[in-house]
Amino acid sequence: MSKLALVTGATSGIGKAFAGRLAAGGYDLVVVGRDEDRLKDLVGAHPRVSVRPVAADLATEAGIGAVADIAAAEPLDLLVNNAGVAHYMPLADLPADKARELVHVKVVAPTMLTRAVVGGMQERGAGVIINVAGMIAFSGPAPSSVMPRRAVYAGALANLVAMSQALAAELEGTGVRVQALVPGVVATEFHSRQGMDLSAVPRMSAEDVVTASLRGLELGEVVVAPGVDDASLLDAVFDADLAAFGAQRPELAARYRG
Repeated sequence: MSKLALVTGATSGIGKAFAGRLAAGGYDLVVVGRDEDRLKDLVGAHPRVSVRPVAADLATEAGIGAVADIAAAEPLDLLVNNAGVAHYMPLADLPADKARELVHVKVVAPTMLTRAVVGGMQERGAGVIINVAGMIAFSGPAPSSVMPRRAVYAGALANLVAMSQALAAELEGTGVRVQALVPGVVATEFHSRQGMDLSAVPRMSAEDVVTASLRGLELGEVVVAPGVDDASLLDAVFDADLAAFGAQRPELAARYRG
């Protein structure tokens, strides 16, 4: 019996690479995107498996609801929450509609789609949820001289990382696995659609990002950083998080007294 995967943002970049790799591995697909022509191209590109195209805009409540209904109704083995928008700009310059779009696509949609599938996966005792975030999730402490500020985008990706880690702990022992995938700069259309020219910046291929994700599942990693060779750096971040969390006391910290 074929396995079934749902991939959002499947018509380009990392999502398209996931769709191709999964189809090659025998997965039937539900592919979600806004461009109907590109969705049709995906169907034609993978004739050996079933590919169900779903045209939906995950920046809208209606689009999220429609895909969540499909996700809840289908016996999904794998969910890839990949859809994204960037809107790189300081918060004061970020138009309200773009802020709303970003939060819907990178926070609300992954939350609601994950909620839609997790119960069925638990009942079946198996399943994988991959939330595609990015290394910008760890960029909050960086000074303004290091990179352009993009507070909402960084916060949305950090939410995906924290949610994935917490959910992985919730689901321990159920057979359902959760991964936060945090690539750096990837050679896709993502930045050019925002009017950004990163052609001079070294970039990883989308195919390598997918390779890291699938290998990370084999290694049991919850947070997969395809471009970070020294995994102990990530361990140090998370150990520091837990140390701070565990060090809290009901008494006011000394530095705040007097």
